[in-house]
Parts: sequence; structure tokens; C-alpha cells
Amino acid sequence: MVRAEKKKVKLINTAWDGIIPALMTGKFDIIMSGMTILQSRNLKVNFCEPYYYIGQCLLINKKDADKYKSYKDLNKKGIVITSKLGVTGAFTAEKFMPNAELRLFKTEGEGGLQVANGLVDAFIYDEPQVRVFAAKYKDKTVGIFEPITYEPLAWAINKGDPDFMNWLNNFLRQVRGDGRWDQLKQKWFVDYIEELAKKQ
Repeated sequence: MVRAEKKKVKLINTAWDGIIPALMTGKFDIIMSGMTILQSRNLKVNFCEPYYYIGQCLLINKKDADKYKSYKDLNKKGIVITSKLGVTGAFTAEKFMPNAELRLFKTEGEGGLQVANGLVDAFIYDEPQVRVFAAKYKDKTVGIFEPITYEPLAWAINKGDPDFMNWLNNFLRQVRGDGRWDQLKQKWFVDYIEELAKKQ
């Protein structure tokens, strides 16, 4: 089996609403954390081939499980929805649930906790994270996993570096082909959520 060349990686935590400007000013080389390909973003950065496909999903309080079956049930005045500032969850809520009140937080954890504590009606976010919260707060919340959107996730890099783009895309093809991607998906998208639910 061919092994990818090992590279040292430095992780830099960055506020999401400033993450593209930080990339463009050279604070780091690549955005690898759950960024959806959007045409508006593509005007500023270049995206590699998608590594995963998601949709926006909903987390609701268990007491409302019979009341809310889809996003359409939440598009009403008096409904309060949370999401994270600057993400596609917020854009989706504005587009599909314009009659509801939208409250935005700096982190997804704050939004999910609002639902678990019964302070808002729903949290809208990427499907994997909604599954994490539904497991973490399994006694208080449930997920509505019918996707509202179709979103390819991809790594973002600065424009003008085709060699780096080529290297990254070939790396993605290699790990998909040799089974490592399936192992990572099982570990972080399946086993992790199952273990999280067992601990609660």
C-alpha cells in the first residue's frame, strides 16, 4: 500500500467569522474544518475536491418531538432557532424559516445547549454535529436528520497555488482508494457518536 508523505501540521484555532480573511492574510495555509463550498466563498478562495457531503439538520427538544417533524413546522412567528455566526446553518434558517427568530452564537456548542436546556425551539447545523449533540444530550434532545440542504465539504486554500491544490487532491484520491477514508469515517462519524451516547 502506498503511504502518503508525512508532514508536520500546526493547528491554529480561529473564530469562524474571520477564518477566510485569516487564510487570505497568510495566518495559515489551509482551512480543513467543515467548510461548505459556496460560490461567494469561491470568489475569495479555491476549494479542493469535496471530501464529504452533508445537509443542514435540526436538533429539537424531546418534549417537542411530536410537534416538529420538519423545518416547515418551525417557520412560524414565536419560534426561536439557534445556529452559529457565519455558517450555512444560519443562511439556511434565514432562507427556509424566515418567519422564525434566529439567534446566532459564536460556537455551535452554545446553540446546541440552548435546545438541551429548553430555552429555544431548535438548533440548525451540519448533520454530523447535530448527531453528536443528539447523542450527547440524548435524554433531552432528538435530531431531525432529513437534510434541508445539499452541501459538499472541502478544504480551502488561497488562490494562485495549483501545485498545492494538485497535491491535496491526489492525497484525497489516495486515502479514498486505499481504505483510510473509510476507517476515519467509521472512527469519527460512527464509533465516536456511539461511544458518546453510551457515556451519557
